[in-house]
Amino acid sequence: MDVHVDTQQPLLENAPLPQKTPKTPAQKTMRKAFKGTTHLAKLLPTGTVLIFQTLSPAITHRGQCHTLTSKAMTICLLTFCAFSCFILSFTDSFRDERGKVRYGVATMKGIWIMDGSVTLPVDEAAKYKLKFIDFFHAFASILVFVAVVLFDQSVVRCFVPGPSAETKELLVALPIGIGLVCSVLFVLFPSQRHGVGFPLSRN
Repeated sequence: MDVHVDTQQPLLENAPLPQKTPKTPAQKTMRKAFKGTTHLAKLLPTGTVLIFQTLSPAITHRGQCHTLTSKAMTICLLTFCAFSCFILSFTDSFRDERGKVRYGVATMKGIWIMDGSVTLPVDEAAKYKLKFIDFFHAFASILVFVAVVLFDQSVVRCFVPGPSAETKELLVALPIGIGLVCSVLFVLFPSQRHGVGFPLSRN
């Protein structure tokens, strides 16, 4: 029995690939900005970033800010999120005897457990006490959050509705510079804490 193969229709692998449409410089800049935002967001508490990215378009009316109330609410949102990034940098977690994750706040003497149902031995709690690196990470987190804010077009248009060419270049270069410096510093001086909003370790 002969098998006939229809060779008139091209195979899928032989089909011509769709050509990429060239991107304008503005589109390339925006693409880099959004990619930079995703990388910077990894250094921040996920809950804080989610709150900011969810409420920012609604409070700023997508960058319009017609009233002083909108600007005041935007300032309050930015202040709250920055304060949250600072405070959450001092939180930490551990697993109890049953393997359940417990959260606490680092203090000068050790860790203060939030729910208070579990206590750690003094020598074990002392491992979580405050260090200078914690304050460094807290201030660096605020800087990273500022970079994420500068990437957000709704907030930028709210406070700078008609930026000049120099201002536009600054708004693109400044967050990239902050992100680059903070990323290097976080790599050189990594945080050992796994607090609220940060990924947990397996152990």
